[in-house]
Amino acid sequence: MEQYEPDRLTPPQVAAVRRSMRSGRAALTRRSLLRATAGGALAAGGLGALSGCGIPAAGKTQGGIPAEDHSVREKTVNFSNWTEYIDVDDSGKHHPTLETFRKRTGIRVDYTEDINDNNEFFGKIKPQLAAGQDTGRDLIVLTDWLAARLIRLGWVQKLDPANLPHAYSNLSPQFRDPDWDPGRSYSYPWQGISTVIAYNKKALDGIEVKSVSDLLDNPRLKGRVGFLSEMRDSMGMTLLDMGKDPARFTGDDYDAAIARLQKAVDKGQIRRFTGNDYT
Repeated sequence: MEQYEPDRLTPPQVAAVRRSMRSGRAALTRRSLLRATAGGALAAGGLGALSGCGIPAAGKTQGGIPAEDHSVREKTVNFSNWTEYIDVDDSGKHHPTLETFRKRTGIRVDYTEDINDNNEFFGKIKPQLAAGQDTGRDLIVLTDWLAARLIRLGWVQKLDPANLPHAYSNLSPQFRDPDWDPGRSYSYPWQGISTVIAYNKKALDGIEVKSVSDLLDNPRLKGRVGFLSEMRDSMGMTLLDMGKDPARFTGDDYDAAIARLQKAVDKGQIRRFTGNDYT
């Protein structure tokens, strides 16, 4: 993601944040959007799946055309994920999970850490998906709200339960039937996520940061604060700090939280908004 240091949040940016907080499938509630109970949803698509959906350019499909299954002759899976969202060995060069999968199935995984931000990644693949073209990816890991959007648009291939005999039964009950993908027909959870405050105490000369208020109001932190560009995380934390329930916020609550972040940007307290490249 291109990192930016805005002088202010422009009206279009504010509108985009508002849409982001309330978008997704119509059936999604604010609670399900903000709780992020199953953070990364593993969506199937890309090679062979999305390329064969027959999606009209810039259009939306209700079901799509089933893609041809190439799995018998193509023994490679192209997998896009976020940075540091998979296990590594002591050398930092190999992924034990993927190597074990290859040994058991004979299928090679071409693994790429090229997802930095949900909206940024969606902007990257949307033109191809809207045109019914191959994205070059078979599996992608997205936060649940964006996985829901791709499913709703008909841009994801339905999973074959016969090829996943134990996947559903191995899921904890709370992850089996999200309202945006009942029965896990198109997706499976990859990892859970938590939104937290992290800081280097030594670098801050002993300053303790215990709340969003500390980040936004402590003058000693001016220009040293970073927020996530994922507004469900940043806005959720800000609303909580203001004593509001992120699952039941009002329009006035939302506007007040935006104004609070805007003030911090204007006075230079927030240095930048960043995607997963903060790692």
